[in-house]
Amino acid sequence: MNSKKWIRITALQNIPLREGRSVNVAGREIAIFNLGDRVLAVDGRCPHKGGPLAEGIVTGDTVVCPLHAWKISLETGSVTKPEANPACVATYRTCIEAGVVLIELPEPSAANQSNPFLCGEQNRVASGDSPSPSPVF
Repeated sequence: MNSKKWIRITALQNIPLREGRSVNVAGREIAIFNLGDRVLAVDGRCPHKGGPLAEGIVTGDTVVCPLHAWKISLETGSVTKPEANPACVATYRTCIEAGVVLIELPEPSAANQSNPFLCGEQNRVASGDSPSPSPVF
């Protein structure tokens, strides 16, 4: 069973609209994106060649990797271009409290370490459908 905790990241105003920022949280590189109506977070590196996703171009709810133009869903972590690709990045639940962005991180487990670049429930770190968080600082 994974326990989870909420980590303070930065003030929302530090993430420009429709842009990403890279942060290191508990040894993980995470890319955080401000989409205006929500903030989404995914692993910071593209599963193709390790491109920095926070530097990619945001289109809708996807980010285009700056190295080779792979398109990744910020909602699901799935690669949407090239099509029919089983690669993905982990997604992380986020919330905003008093203007501060928080990310929920699970404690490490064998399940979410199996293969970080292949999609599957064991590699989904979190989903966006959950009750309000109780942050731990």
